[in-house]
Amino acid sequence: MTILEPTPKPLADAARADLSKRSIPHMVLSTGDDTSLTAPPSFDLGATPTACALGRFRVQGNAIVTGGTGTLGFAASSALLEHGLSGLAIFDVNASQADHQLALLRKRFPQSVITCFQVDVTNDSAVQEAVDAAATTLGTIDHLLCFSGIVGCVDALDMTAAHWRRILDVNTTGSFLCAQAVARKMVDQGTGGSIIFTASISAHRVNYPQPQAAYNVSKAALITLKNCLAAEWARYGIRTNSVSPGYMDTILNDGPGIAEARNIWAERNPTGRMGTPDELTGAIVMLSAVTSSYINGTDIVVDGGTIVF
Repeated sequence: MTILEPTPKPLADAARADLSKRSIPHMVLSTGDDTSLTAPPSFDLGATPTACALGRFRVQGNAIVTGGTGTLGFAASSALLEHGLSGLAIFDVNASQADHQLALLRKRFPQSVITCFQVDVTNDSAVQEAVDAAATTLGTIDHLLCFSGIVGCVDALDMTAAHWRRILDVNTTGSFLCAQAVARKMVDQGTGGSIIFTASISAHRVNYPQPQAAYNVSKAALITLKNCLAAEWARYGIRTNSVSPGYMDTILNDGPGIAEARNIWAERNPTGRMGTPDELTGAIVMLSAVTSSYINGTDIVVDGGTIVF
């Protein structure tokens, strides 16, 4: 057994004295004046009421969507392209499985540049390289949507350290690394942009009946991360928001093995059912639209009312 020797008192006192000499960086907020990247915008939405209505939810520029081949990420990507997105780069851990979805998008949106990069979002170097490559292909990066994530239902008493770390590494750290790399690009561009995290009602409430503490913590962390980055990066014209979906009708929530859980989720929802992927896209488009320039640090819950209980 190794016995740790106590720190000699003079050294301990010196270390404590050094603490009083330290300085910390201060967050810088925007002035909001006409010389800043948060100046009040002037909107030219259109000459007719219909044009104004459509222009209000116009999406400009190019986007990176992590997990864009998944059900929710694909629905969001399609919606952004429908509202005017010029270019799309999908980040996926297995790009070879994205061929079918890419073909569908390219056929429907032939005027848009649509590409895919194989990326492990937990690898900071790989993320930065992919963001640089996406910027080279698309021209600018104006939006980031983080849909990459994993879930695991394990009783907390039985959870391994590896399981805990993996969930947080992909869901939380992966989202941060992508946001950091994209924000650096936006700062270099001097254009600002929009970052949207996919949190969850799991960030707000304990799920029932399934035990999934690691997943819940990973999503709650995204809510706080969103707040921090919204404060730090606003001066660069970067807006950071999140959406919190409820139980959505995707492959992750399908199959006879979770039929009982599905019934419980529906019974505890005022709307009486799970959501469809397209029901999340309204919030995504709104947060990405040109007129959402004053929405920053917001989380939009899309769950049919589950969170009210």
